[in-house]
Amino acid sequence: QMGSAESGKLNGHHSIAADDAEEIGHRVFTRRYAMLIMFILLSGSNGMQWTQYTIIVDHVCAFYNQVTPSLVDWTSMIYMLTYILFFVPASWFLDRFGLRWSLLLGAGGNCIGAWIKILSTTPDAFWITFIGQTIVGASQMFTLGIPPKLAAVWFGSDEVSTACAAGVFGNQLGIAVGFLLPTLLVSGGATEEVALQLNHLFLVSCVLNSFIFVLIICFFAEKPPLPASAAQAAAIEETQQGHGATLKGLMTDRNFLMLFVTYGLNTGVFYAVSTLLAQITKPFFPDATTEIGTIGLLIVVAGMAGSVVGGFVLDRFKKFKLTTLLVYLFSCLGMASITFTLQFKELWIVYVNGILMGFFMTGYLPIGFEFAAELTFPAAEGTVGGLLNAAAQIFGMALTSGAGELINSVSVFSCNITLSIVLLIGTILTATIREDLKRQNAHRHHALIPQSETALTNLTT
Repeated sequence: QMGSAESGKLNGHHSIAADDAEEIGHRVFTRRYAMLIMFILLSGSNGMQWTQYTIIVDHVCAFYNQVTPSLVDWTSMIYMLTYILFFVPASWFLDRFGLRWSLLLGAGGNCIGAWIKILSTTPDAFWITFIGQTIVGASQMFTLGIPPKLAAVWFGSDEVSTACAAGVFGNQLGIAVGFLLPTLLVSGGATEEVALQLNHLFLVSCVLNSFIFVLIICFFAEKPPLPASAAQAAAIEETQQGHGATLKGLMTDRNFLMLFVTYGLNTGVFYAVSTLLAQITKPFFPDATTEIGTIGLLIVVAGMAGSVVGGFVLDRFKKFKLTTLLVYLFSCLGMASITFTLQFKELWIVYVNGILMGFFMTGYLPIGFEFAAELTFPAAEGTVGGLLNAAAQIFGMALTSGAGELINSVSVFSCNITLSIVLLIGTILTATIREDLKRQNAHRHHALIPQSETALTNLTT
């Protein structure tokens, strides 16, 4: 816990003494950073397994008997399908039992799935590796919607967007590792050589996920002793609706519905590009397996930077709609640039475009979360995040499947131009969302209401 000298410091525009902050009923704790780091590790360990097959699709197809690229694509799309099927009970579980139990289930599933996959390094065992991947994919339903909830519970009002961005950063960090590590460890060769290479790849995941599972069991705490912000204190005071009523209210809110669709379109395109990256670039760079993995890494690393910058901008300026719209527009331009420059067959151009697209497209993820939290306050952040992620999985499956079919039956260009048009539509729809910052209004209102005689004296002197 925090030392007495720092225990009562509040983030915000009002300067209130530490003891008065506690009387007002909210304060931040240094432990919040440990909670965030543990979540980043957990989310990253799940993300790193998402594309570990599709980025080395040629080697996977050659090793496992009678496995087609479409089946390998399903090792990625199974993440999306399981989330679509189970996100409603998962979001109910988060609202009912809280952060700790949700993360324990997520970490446990990651660990079990990773150990199952290590049993699948023979050519006839693709079904085993797919079972393990399905368990890992299903586990993300307990972690993917956590960042806005964790940020709201543990972090102050002027750091909540940055904390949410850092939580999303963890998943992107894992995806980045998932792009690079398989291309470094699995280089092809005889069946026995590939079996050993896959064994090493899976073993890394096993050890990492086991360590994180133990870490969550031993050290992750459900919530701080006091709410972290005035808005969180106000949310706790609100009469909580049932989960079904919350879902109904969200899905009949025009602003949220528009964000639901636009978030799904943007993130769905990102999922499609990530899953099909090798198939999109291989026709232009047939011998560049490692370089393609590096492109995927650059896309995600740039997105991590975009996430942090976006969170900082939101905390600093509170311009939620403007930030969302600009990031969306540049995501569209980045996808269009890739579409029209691949034909030049210059890797450095692909690297630059990947960085630009990744910075904005991946950086959009926490911005969308935070915009939704503002529009829907005081609805449970886990439910809001769960719905946005469900949109991402629904559109992700549809766009990945459709884009893959376009690549195989028409051309890579037709795939890329379609994804660019999807992002353009999303940009236009984003412009129609009305900015109603309910959480910011609650924070200002609650922070200005004296909660004790001492606070009243301080606020009037």
